[in-house]
Order: sequence, then C-alpha cells, then structure tokens
Amino acid sequence: MPSTPYLIAVLAIVFTITLALRGVPFAVLGRLRGSAVVQRLSVWMPVGILAILAVTALHGTITKDAHGVWYALLATIVTIAVHLSFGRRTILSVGVGTGVYVLLINM
Repeated sequence: MPSTPYLIAVLAIVFTITLALRGVPFAVLGRLRGSAVVQRLSVWMPVGILAILAVTALHGTITKDAHGVWYALLATIVTIAVHLSFGRRTILSVGVGTGVYVLLINM
C-alpha cells in the first residue's frame, strides 16, 4: 500500500493537470472568440459530438437486433421533431428520443 504522502502528491498532480487542461481552453477562447474558425466550430461541434455519440450508442443494438435499425430510425425522427418543435432544446429532444428508443427496445 502506498504511503499517505505519496497518495497526496499523486492527487495534487492529477488535480493540477486536470485543472490546467480544463482551464486553458477557456483562457485561450477569450482571445479567439472573433475567429471564423471558432465561430464555425461553435455551430458544428455540438452536432458532430451528438452524431458520434448516437452512432456509438446505437451500433450495438442495430447489429444485434433485426428491428434495431427501425427503432433507431424512429427514435431519431422523434428526436429531430421534438428538437425543431420545442425551440431547439437539446436536452429535451435527446431525452425524449432516448426514452422512445429505450421503450421500443424493451417492448
């Protein structure tokens, strides 16, 4: 078992690195806010992240279940419809779409 000072030192190093990695982008973003690249990323990055998460999450079910493709397609359509109908609220649309998908998978 490592000694207490060793564990405290490791935790301090991990805390410092994590804080630096989380804080540096915000410190740099203030200077780059007017950049065309940052403005484009702010539009497309959330969509890209959600797409990657959706593909990753749905891949297992789609490949194992014959109806998985249809369930995923229906849940995606519901997600898009809720997103466009209720003022582009991402948490609401993703939550409702996920709920529909879970219900379809478990029925």
